[in-house]
Amino acid sequence: MAFELNVVADLAGALREGPPLLQILIGPRQVGKTTAAWDLAKRLDWPSVFEAADLSPPPGPEWIETHWQRARALGGRPALLVLDEIQKVPGWSVTVKRLWDEERRRPDPVSVVLLGSSSLGLHQGMTESLAGRFLLHRCMHWSFPEVAAAFGMRLDEWIFFGGYPGAEPFRKNEVQWVRYIADSLIETAIARDVLQMHTVAKPALLRSLFGLAATHPSQILSWNKMLGQLVDAGNTTTLSHYADLLETAFLLSALPLYSAGTPRKRAGSPKLILWNNALVSAFCGYTFTAARGDGPWWGRLVENAVGLHLLNQLPRESYTVSYWRDGPQEVDFVVSRGKETWALEVKSGRPGRISGLAGFRERYPRAKVLIIGTGGIPLEEFFSRPAPDWFK
Repeated sequence: MAFELNVVADLAGALREGPPLLQILIGPRQVGKTTAAWDLAKRLDWPSVFEAADLSPPPGPEWIETHWQRARALGGRPALLVLDEIQKVPGWSVTVKRLWDEERRRPDPVSVVLLGSSSLGLHQGMTESLAGRFLLHRCMHWSFPEVAAAFGMRLDEWIFFGGYPGAEPFRKNEVQWVRYIADSLIETAIARDVLQMHTVAKPALLRSLFGLAATHPSQILSWNKMLGQLVDAGNTTTLSHYADLLETAFLLSALPLYSAGTPRKRAGSPKLILWNNALVSAFCGYTFTAARGDGPWWGRLVENAVGLHLLNQLPRESYTVSYWRDGPQEVDFVVSRGKETWALEVKSGRPGRISGLAGFRERYPRAKVLIIGTGGIPLEEFFSRPAPDWFK
C-alpha cells in the first residue's frame, strides 16, 4: 500500500525545522504508528536506530540507554532514534529526561521519536518528567478520507468495517475478518495495553464490560444495569474504573452526562462509544449486508461513527465530548470548548428517541446546534472533514 499518513510530514517538519524537542507519537495499536516511523526514516534519510519495547517481560531503563548510545555512535549526519511502545519500560520518562538533557548539550544531538499505545502510561510520564521537552503528535483510528484514499472504501463500508488498515486484506472474507479483529486487535490491545500496564483484579470482568459495550454502541446504560448483565461485576466504581482503563487503550469511552456546563464523569448513566466501528462489527454477529439492511442497528453504527469521529480527532486538552438527556429528551453529543458549547443531533433513522435540541437550547441558550444526517450536514460531508473544522 503506497499511502503515507499526514503525521509523517508533521514529524519530518518538526525534526528538520522546529526547535530541538522530543517527538512523541501516541495512538491506538495497529493504526500505522510503526509504519509512519519507518516512513519518517525513509523521508529523512538519516542514519537511524529503530527498536520496540513490546517484549515479555518488559525491558528495564537500561534498554533505553543502550539504544540511545547506539544512535549517538552513528555520528556524522543527524541521527534518528525511534523507540516504540516506550510506555512498557518502567520509569521510562526519568531515563529519557536524563538522556535528553545530556543530548541538548552535545554538538551533534540525536533526534528522538518515541511511540506509544497507552495514553495514560505516556501522559503520566510526560507530565511528571518531560514538561517543556516534547512535542506531541497523534496517530488515531483511520478516518473515512484515509480509508477512502488508501483502499477505495465507501462510506457505508467504513461505517461497518471501521478503520484498521491491517484488517483490509480480510474484508472480502468476513469470517476471517471477525477473527482477525477479535484475536489480533482487541485481545492484544486489552492484554498488552490494559492488563499488562495496570493492576486489574478481575480481568474477565474487564473483557465482559468491553463485550457489553461493543454490543450496545452509542447506547446510554446505567452502571447498575450493567452490573445486572455482568457476572461477578462487583460494584459500579469498579466498572467505571475499568471503562477508564479501556479508554487509555483507545477502545471505549463512557461519555458522561452534560450538566450545568460541566460533564459529570461518574454521575448518571454513561453513553458507550467505541473508538472504531470494527470493534462493534466484530461482536455484533451481523454481516455487512445484514447490518446495512437493519435500519435501527445501522442507525446505532452511524451514531457511534459520529462519536468516534469526535473522540479520535478533537484534542482532549481543548475539547470535551458528552451527551445530554432530560426525561425523554436527548441530545446525542455535546461538544464543549472553553465557554463554547455545541449540541449535535444525529439523524440516523434510529427510532424511539425524542429530540432534545429545543430543550437543550432552552436551558443553554448560547449553545450552537449541528444536525448531522438527513436534513442537516450530509454524512459524507461531515466525515470527510476533520472534526475541529465543525467547531470553529
